[in-house]
Amino acid sequence: MKILMVYPMYPDTFWSFKHALKFVSKKASFPPLGLLTVASMLPKEWNKKLVDMNASNLTDKDILWADYVFISAMSIQSESANQVIEKCKKLNAKIVAGGPLFTSHPEGYLNIDHLVLNEAEITLPQFLNDLSEGKAKQLYTSEDWADITTTPLPVWDLVSMNNYTSMNVQYSRGCPFDCDFCDITVLYGRKPRTKTKDQVIGELDALYFTGWRGPVFFVDDNFIGNKVKLKKEILPAIVEWNEKRKHPFYFNTEVSINLADDDMLMQLMVKAGFEAVFVGIETPNEESLVECNKTQNRNRDLITSVKKIQYAGLEVQGGFIVGFDNDPPTIFDKLTNFIQESGIVTAMVGLLNAPQGTKLQKRLLNEGRMLTHFTGNNTDFSINFIPRMNSGELLDGYKKILNTIYSPKYYYERVMRFIKDFEPKQKKVFHLNPNYIVALFKSMFKLGVIGEERIYYWKLFFWSLFRKPQLFSLAIQFTIYGSHFRKVSNSFY
Repeated sequence: MKILMVYPMYPDTFWSFKHALKFVSKKASFPPLGLLTVASMLPKEWNKKLVDMNASNLTDKDILWADYVFISAMSIQSESANQVIEKCKKLNAKIVAGGPLFTSHPEGYLNIDHLVLNEAEITLPQFLNDLSEGKAKQLYTSEDWADITTTPLPVWDLVSMNNYTSMNVQYSRGCPFDCDFCDITVLYGRKPRTKTKDQVIGELDALYFTGWRGPVFFVDDNFIGNKVKLKKEILPAIVEWNEKRKHPFYFNTEVSINLADDDMLMQLMVKAGFEAVFVGIETPNEESLVECNKTQNRNRDLITSVKKIQYAGLEVQGGFIVGFDNDPPTIFDKLTNFIQESGIVTAMVGLLNAPQGTKLQKRLLNEGRMLTHFTGNNTDFSINFIPRMNSGELLDGYKKILNTIYSPKYYYERVMRFIKDFEPKQKKVFHLNPNYIVALFKSMFKLGVIGEERIYYWKLFFWSLFRKPQLFSLAIQFTIYGSHFRKVSNSFY
């Protein structure tokens, strides 16, 4: 059997880092970990080829070669996924589709030969068994949660690692919290399911032996969902592994704000090589936190919590949302001030949307306020329900936030604030990467010579070089990120 695995293209969003990737001569941020893992679950004797459309083109020849085309995608990739499906249909290729996009909206993809939904550990073996017996069905689904201690290692040799800025691994699925706008608990449940210590070390070893050195992203939606296991087993094992291997990797991941309440956990993460964490902060407005059931963020000084995590040696990247029913007209200035004061450089601000199956969607349906499916992109000035606030006022306020926080003046002020206060607790092992040298010179020309931010760029350049030389590369990285954020936000209006 010849299997073509296709990962559709991401649109140009804040998360794509498309404009930043050009500086480091890379094509995409991360490889498609889900498809690489699914490849391990297919029969060993099958021929497999993977096309990540973010890194290479999908040709008719690729499709005609295959007996089956496997497509996996998230909601934000729906436009590209639909184009792939149309192309396959024209060439009479048989399609097998799975992943969050198809699991959330199976009714929109009834033209696909086989929908293998939910978690592949459960539904893929059923499909493969039926296929071998010549009786494969159109739909495979399950209400059970997979035992991810059975999940195999990804097949890394299906991708060219040179195309990517970072590799990725998964330790857990699910989140103990139940924010009403989030579909993670819909897709993966509220009880975090975790891999074993040996699995995590096996995944790191597999990456190490490919020759990869540098950043590795733990793709967990809440890495600290099971704190006890992390502190007792996983992080001590990663600490030991990283020391034995002479620190080939440094890590980042996503966590909830209650990380700030656990000094031991923060210290262990830093010791294990974690450098940055993405935190869903959402809003400084307490009534809006109550509204969306963001219990972990309530009744706390959010800026103090952010500073505590940063003081521990972890850069905080933040996710923010406007458009809650309880957002007052002052929310736009309040949120802008919060972002500036917190020193969160990578601040992703989006409009509230209601993904399929969430509590928010169900409430809005009952209230007759739902308009359409969520595209997966909450930063493109689209909102899929009727907001309480006047739509024009909401969009104008959102635009004002973006115009302010990504403007050179405010953005570089935030970078300086963060770098002045930030003291990494672990000395980073230096890995010579020619792409980063090239990125430095590109930034000097594009941002320091012809960029609108050139005055701010050179001020930061020399200040960090002489006052915080250990953070100089991070400062340059931030300048490149800022350029990307400005280009993306400007493209929306």
